Amino acid sequence: MTTVLSIIITFIPVIIAIVAHELAHGWVAKALGDDTAARARRLSLNPLRHIDLFGTIILPALFVLAKAGFIFGWAKPVPVNFNNLRHPRRDMILVSSAGILMNFYLALVGALFVYLSSFIPSLFWQGISSVFFLNLTAFNIILALFNLLPIPPLDGSKIFFGWIERPWAVNYINSEKQGLAAIVILAFIIPSLGSAFNLNLNIFNWFIITPTRALMSLLL
Repeated sequence: MTTVLSIIITFIPVIIAIVAHELAHGWVAKALGDDTAARARRLSLNPLRHIDLFGTIILPALFVLAKAGFIFGWAKPVPVNFNNLRHPRRDMILVSSAGILMNFYLALVGALFVYLSSFIPSLFWQGISSVFFLNLTAFNIILALFNLLPIPPLDGSKIFFGWIERPWAVNYINSEKQGLAAIVILAFIIPSLGSAFNLNLNIFNWFIITPTRALMSLLL
């Protein structure tokens, strides 16, 4: 398998997963009364409109350099004005859940096409197709579970705390910079410190990779 082909079947599923995730947020927000994403021209299939410097480029590169055995990231969040939603507290949860549900849906689609790939006559293209859709399934599960973590700016922070009408909850879900720092610490610094003392402190492995493998075994 050529390097170019290997890159294609690895990174295109990642792009599909993160772009579809953000589009789902925008579509649901528009259906519930907020057309901010539509007016910002973010309801587009053009991946260039969704690239986030940290989430789409830097974070995946860090996982590759760290030889973590998996990669994930996110796109630039689609703009949503929760005040425009018909029922802001309830609809915040629906909008935030939309991306995660989209990823689980695409994981099911990917698993279905892994099975259908066996009907392709050419063994070469059968293998290429199988790996592509296997990656699509895995990356969508990883992205869904990652976004379920209750850490700002991930969707889980809004799902678990967005409905709470307390100043601390509002401040928490808006603390995006601190949340990004926490993600870097949890994903890289703590596991590195653990390795120095022969301890498995890979928190992301516990909460994302192990459940992903379990779900993959159920689907495939």
